[in-house]
Amino acid sequence: MTVSNNNAPEQAGANSLAVGDDASDSPCIGVCTTLYDEICQGCGRTLGEVSNWVFFSQEEKDLVWKRIRADGTAMRFQRQAKENT
Repeated sequence: MTVSNNNAPEQAGANSLAVGDDASDSPCIGVCTTLYDEICQGCGRTLGEVSNWVFFSQEEKDLVWKRIRADGTAMRFQRQAKENT
């Protein structure tokens, strides 16, 4: 666990809502919706990937990250594109 300058404890890379992809363990952005299909529109993962994420090896997580970045349609990536323009 690390401590930031304001003395509030935080886990390095644990909160993907506050850190960029490179520091995030999970693609979750807290916008969970699977309306009409089995892919979360917030992060781009399947329902199985979301529910089993904590059990995935780092290699499995890396493969999911690679796929959802290549697809780029999840809200996570749309929001980042807007922030970078």
